[in-house]
Amino acid sequence: MRIGVWELVVIFLAALLVLGPERLPQYARKLGAALRELRRTSEEVGKELRENVAEPLAEAAKPLREAMEPPQERERDGRAARTEAAGQTAGAGRGTEAPPAADSLPEREAQENGYGGENE
Repeated sequence: MRIGVWELVVIFLAALLVLGPERLPQYARKLGAALRELRRTSEEVGKELRENVAEPLAEAAKPLREAMEPPQERERDGRAARTEAAGQTAGAGRGTEAPPAADSLPEREAQENGYGGENE
């Protein structure tokens, strides 16, 4: 959630009305100190989580990733071979078809049954 300029102006005016001009600087300093402490604490918690949870988990998962590596390589090799075979199969029948015969079957049947042909 982002706070824009107008939201900050409204918050400042509300704080000025509630706290008054004498106490506002004192509470602003307290708020700043509290935010610094919150930021420092959150950074420490993040660091602790990385050191105690994320890194050991990554180390524990490393043998599993290494064990899974050869099957993944075989799968990639298999996919490449299938793609290559599909490309060869698709081009296998091209250019080898014989041209249609001069006396194709429909024309011959039409001539034999007396439909069309050169005699008409």
